[in-house]
Amino acid sequence: MLFPFTRLHSFRWLVAGLLLSAPALAQTPAKPRPAAPPAADPTARYRTAKAQLDQGNYAAALAQLEPLAQPTARFARAADAAYLAAVAAARLKQWPEAEQLLNLLRTEYPTYPNLPDALLLQGQVSFEQEDFDTALKTLAALPAGKFGPEREGMKATYLPRIKERNTWLRNLRRYPDDATLARAYADRLVFGGAYTDADQGQLNDLITKFGLDRNRYTPRPRTVAKKSSYNVAVLLPFELNDPSWQTVRKNQFVTDLYAGLRLAQDSLQRAGRPLQLFAYDTGADTLTLKQVLALPELASMDLLIGPVYKSGAKLLGRYAREHQIICVNPLSQDADLVIDNPWHYLFSPSTATQGRVAAQFALTSFGGGRPGVLLHEDSKDDAAFANAYKAEYESQGGKIGLVRRFNPDVDESLSTAFAALDLPNASHLMVFSDNRRLGPYTFSQWQQQPAATRVPLLAPGSWLENPRLDVSQLGMPGVYFIQPKYYDEQGPGFRRFRQLYLQRQHLPPSLFASQGFELLMYFGTALFQYGPAFQANLASAGAMPGVIFDGMNYTGGAHDNQVVPIVKLSNLELQVLR
Repeated sequence: MLFPFTRLHSFRWLVAGLLLSAPALAQTPAKPRPAAPPAADPTARYRTAKAQLDQGNYAAALAQLEPLAQPTARFARAADAAYLAAVAAARLKQWPEAEQLLNLLRTEYPTYPNLPDALLLQGQVSFEQEDFDTALKTLAALPAGKFGPEREGMKATYLPRIKERNTWLRNLRRYPDDATLARAYADRLVFGGAYTDADQGQLNDLITKFGLDRNRYTPRPRTVAKKSSYNVAVLLPFELNDPSWQTVRKNQFVTDLYAGLRLAQDSLQRAGRPLQLFAYDTGADTLTLKQVLALPELASMDLLIGPVYKSGAKLLGRYAREHQIICVNPLSQDADLVIDNPWHYLFSPSTATQGRVAAQFALTSFGGGRPGVLLHEDSKDDAAFANAYKAEYESQGGKIGLVRRFNPDVDESLSTAFAALDLPNASHLMVFSDNRRLGPYTFSQWQQQPAATRVPLLAPGSWLENPRLDVSQLGMPGVYFIQPKYYDEQGPGFRRFRQLYLQRQHLPPSLFASQGFELLMYFGTALFQYGPAFQANLASAGAMPGVIFDGMNYTGGAHDNQVVPIVKLSNLELQVLR
């Protein structure tokens, strides 16, 4: 192995540890990297860093190893330092930093004897950033017979995360003899709800060429017939056993969401599509949800909606898969919830989808002649956005020259993230964080550039609701917003919805009420059009206009909404640019 004196540095062991510990790591935000101690002896610093790595102190190890890996350090074991620094960054889930270190290793130390270990790690780093093309290309470069089981196991783990049909087809053309890729695509077609009649020829070819079980991979006709009416279970934390004003106020969004669902039920009823809503109080903990899931009647439902907390969402998603009932999460933007589960959908676009669509917009609108700058909050969802943004932008020919993460609640972290940005030579600045400090801070930095040479700024739509930002700032030239929850307040759909909501609730609808209404109108209509198992139908239906929102799209087997409006504030009105 790479370092025979300690098993920690065996990459086989490291990859297994990374995969097994990913959930726990995802819940722990990365801490600011401590400064490396000013040790005079590079060899002593290297030994100390290795000891830190052995003990799981990855941030400390990375801080000491990264300087030693640079060619200017002239350290005899610089290649080893680069590899171990990349391992430490991967353990911290700092994928862009790990990629930079691996690129350094492959560029500056091309004769490194343990380069296959680095290639295997590069494969995982690329997969984690949803750069599937680079991941497969890197793994294909491994020497024959080297890390075979690890390589195929990694592909089997990550390939099901591909959402776009074009990405599947492009890689199948590039790697026509890759059995793991072929099997993953066949799984996507047959079990992931992406199959259409047009796929029959290719599926037959894959079954024949790779000896797949024809009985297993032959799409079965839908056995669930359409009904004249449907039952929908709504599992939300109403917390009815606690009538205190604090709980009622805290749960107002749940009440609003349910009110929107009820109004959609009435609208469907008037359209001749009767369905029954059954509300279940899941409380604020998983224990109550487990008690609800144990009710026999729940297994007879045709659609499940909820819950809103992540721990409960995982439980309900598992229940939906086991009982083969489609479940829709009304609020989450976490793509991990619906990976490898054909019965689980997100009503909203995931943060990864937002990143991918925003990158397409940026490259088309701002051009790729100069590198972009990407700053994002140090959290799981924000990192998912950043990884998808960078991967998509660069896969389309652009270049992200700088990626930095920050803790929005730490002044030093913010100032470090924005320090010495070469904005005059950048194509655009992408800042992703919903924290209310970020909008004012970003504008204060961005507006220091001369107006004539100021680069475009792309930011989350939540900044539009930030009271610390002035309308004159939000409407400045070159400012754009990613707004997945955009709807036209003057549109006939929203105006009719608002009128009906006022008649029933005697107050205007909140965003949550609008989301509940749109959710049931779309998925309730799907029940009547296609029946309870409508995955394949949604996969081929294409984009559909929403009643209130800009649209819904689950094309190609996606399990989160692919419609992500990009807007600009002009003359106090939002204009949709994409």
